[in-house]
Amino acid sequence: MTAALAPLDGLLPALETLYVDLHRHPELSFEEHRTAAELARRLTESGYEVHTGIAGTGVLGVLRNGEGPVVMLRADIDALPVEEKTGLEYAARGEVMHACGHDMHATWLSGAADLLARARGSWRGTVLAVFQPGEEKGSGAARMVGDGLFDLAGTPSVVLGQHVVPGPAGWVLTRPGVIMAATDAMRITLHGRGGHGSRPETTVDPAVMAASVVMRLQTIVSREISATDSAVVTVGSMRVGTAHNVIADHAELEVNVRTFDDQVRKRVLAAIERIVRGEAAAAGAPEPPEFTSIGSFPVTSNDDASNAALTTVFRDHFGAERIMEAPLVTGSEDFSEFGRAAGVPSVFWLVGGLDPETVLKAVAEGRFEDDIPSNHSPKFAPVLHPTLRTGVETLVVGALSYLRR
Repeated sequence: MTAALAPLDGLLPALETLYVDLHRHPELSFEEHRTAAELARRLTESGYEVHTGIAGTGVLGVLRNGEGPVVMLRADIDALPVEEKTGLEYAARGEVMHACGHDMHATWLSGAADLLARARGSWRGTVLAVFQPGEEKGSGAARMVGDGLFDLAGTPSVVLGQHVVPGPAGWVLTRPGVIMAATDAMRITLHGRGGHGSRPETTVDPAVMAASVVMRLQTIVSREISATDSAVVTVGSMRVGTAHNVIADHAELEVNVRTFDDQVRKRVLAAIERIVRGEAAAAGAPEPPEFTSIGSFPVTSNDDASNAALTTVFRDHFGAERIMEAPLVTGSEDFSEFGRAAGVPSVFWLVGGLDPETVLKAVAEGRFEDDIPSNHSPKFAPVLHPTLRTGVETLVVGALSYLRR
């Protein structure tokens, strides 16, 4: 593994240039045309068989090197509709930003793919480098699979992926079993009867109905979910009415649910529907409420044996002081769709990306949540070093732990 990583020092300046370029030019989900073209070009230069246009803007690089395991390495590439406020010299301009670190993920995989290609004499098998669009929509992985990813690549033996987080740069965090939450997002339309603001007795006010729903939904976690389980129910958007003297005829709520267990998930979703229908009936709504799904992510769950093996590999490579168990993350990912679709183990881990001294000081003072920008914040910006090196190394040593067998 050391030999495979030997060229990394010389490669880091080019990887920094790639990262800065991707950060300056973020693209939203399924619009990552410039990003995909650059990543495909680099794969081609490294000697990969390259397939583009999978699920619109997805890229697959295949490097066959004799008989052996097929290791899939995945990075997501889409950005978010966020206006950057990092103050970086290379900050994105406009209202789109890599606020979740996918530019770092893409750079890591590009570097790892190059190093694995250079080290072909030391391993046997096949490397699949997958640059996935549309992760922020929760559908990119499934769309790549549905668009024939495994028909082009063959079925992998294992699927590996990682995410930059606001932890100390250089640290690697792993966890057996569930590591990230499932998400269900829905739009709820409440129907009322509109009229003049001066004559509420002639109306069924959807604003009051919506307020009752919002308050009642907060009791699901506190009163219907066991203290030993966990869930999050958030009403992130509420729209009703257009003028102060008009009672509207409908209200729209957008609700976000996070769970770690499928039975809890089912209980929460059933409670939401029961409460909304009950409040509508109590208000005398002229029509039943409507429920529309606007997105979902599966639970991200690691194969226990594969996670344990990789954790040992990382500990041996980086040293025990840089490896820790990841907390349960209430954020969500669609990464696990690849392993489920292929019917093979998958492992997803986290890599710290912020200045270690700053992070550890904030933790010690109990100010981590206040002082440290998280993923999706307009101020989230990984430090380049050693974040770049660490993420490339994890992918290379992780892949070689299978390919050297």
